[in-house]
Amino acid sequence: MKALVIDDSRTMRRIVASVLTGLGYEIVEAGDGQQALDALAAAGDAHGFDLACIDWNMPVMDGLTFVTKVRENRDWRGITLMMVTTESEHGQIVRALAAGAHEYLIKPFTPDALRDKLELLGLLPIEELA
Repeated sequence: MKALVIDDSRTMRRIVASVLTGLGYEIVEAGDGQQALDALAAAGDAHGFDLACIDWNMPVMDGLTFVTKVRENRDWRGITLMMVTTESEHGQIVRALAAGAHEYLIKPFTPDALRDKLELLGLLPIEELA
């Protein structure tokens, strides 16, 4: 399985990537939404990506704009989008889900919380479910 980890904090990218790598994911990192769109475009389509973990507040292109742009592109509609952000207001969560995010995880989080979200989404590798 392959995941795109999008966050302007290198430390946060490493934390999320570490958890996902431990679950069997191959990781591609991006420092903002535009870099992430470029990574998707370079792949040709999102069939190689199972998941994108997206921060909300980033320079160049924020996470909500990234979600909207991914959902506008027919080739990328199959990728599962999960916001991983400090934005915790109910209105923000509703906006992200309405824009096309599948799940929402508020920072700080535990590795188990991220794993639980992936299990909810059906995105745990088979070995992890045993």
